[in-house]
Amino acid sequence: MIRFERLTVAYRGRPVLADVDLEIRAGERVALIGPNGAGKSTLLRAAAGILEPAAGRVWLGGAAVGHLDRIAVARRIAVVPQQTTLPFAATVEEVVGLGRLPHEDPFRGHRPADRAAVAAAIERVGLGHLLGRDARELSLGERQLVLVALAVAQAAPALLLDEPTVHLDLRHQVEVMELLVDLNERDGTTILAVLHDLSLAAAFFPRLVLLDRGRVVADGAPDTVLAPERVREVFGVDPTFVHVGTPAATGGSSSAR
Repeated sequence: MIRFERLTVAYRGRPVLADVDLEIRAGERVALIGPNGAGKSTLLRAAAGILEPAAGRVWLGGAAVGHLDRIAVARRIAVVPQQTTLPFAATVEEVVGLGRLPHEDPFRGHRPADRAAVAAAIERVGLGHLLGRDARELSLGERQLVLVALAVAQAAPALLLDEPTVHLDLRHQVEVMELLVDLNERDGTTILAVLHDLSLAAAFFPRLVLLDRGRVVADGAPDTVLAPERVREVFGVDPTFVHVGTPAATGGSSSAR
């Protein structure tokens, strides 16, 4: 689904990612983890075609990102950024409706199928109580959930998320994680998410990719990637602070929608 081929990305001549080879297969659920500055968000931006590689390539479904226009990319992947600002007044449903832009008729606007997709995304993320609200007036956590709903409405086969639980309280963090599991297991959506919370990553993702200083240093199951000696070496903390459990499935989940 997504393949990074000897990818190098640099800012002002300084490499942030160096010679990264990584493949995310269709239908996988993968968390990118690592310390600050490891290159996690940069990898997502390269996948979305926002950053131009200094070397190497990114492939989406067999096509090089650099050869695709923005609509073609948006039909393949939806992106939830870590933070965003809204420069204009828009209701929650209008913001979520932006997710249908890659699919709508440029002359006719939203069709009944688009409106249905927006309504379904709002219900699935649990935002019905915010309908009609100006999205700029929401809390940061509520705004983050609106962006998740926008991505769900986009209905792309792959979903990229940069710290999707940022600004969320514990209950909403778990609900968003359960939603991602549900999208992956019930809809077959490929999930690639940047997470700083190692315990959340281990609990909800069967595959972790650990980056450090712009390179992939471990890739596999949580108990392997988060081995105590590696946690101590890469993060510089006592590994007993990291809980590694069995990755969750949606069966019995309180918010499998």
